[in-house]
Amino acid sequence: MVEPLIRPLAQADPEVDQAIAQELIRQQSTLEMIASENFAPASVMEA
Repeated sequence: MVEPLIRPLAQADPEVDQAIAQELIRQQSTLEMIASENFAPASVMEA
């Protein structure tokens, strides 16, 4: 019998499946802000 080449990730690699699920939850529940520039305008610094 030939094993199917395509299996659900949870069956093929449960550890990777769990890591992806946790990353999805992290992305949906947090806000990650990154600086778009290396400097802040003077008006922002005064605020």
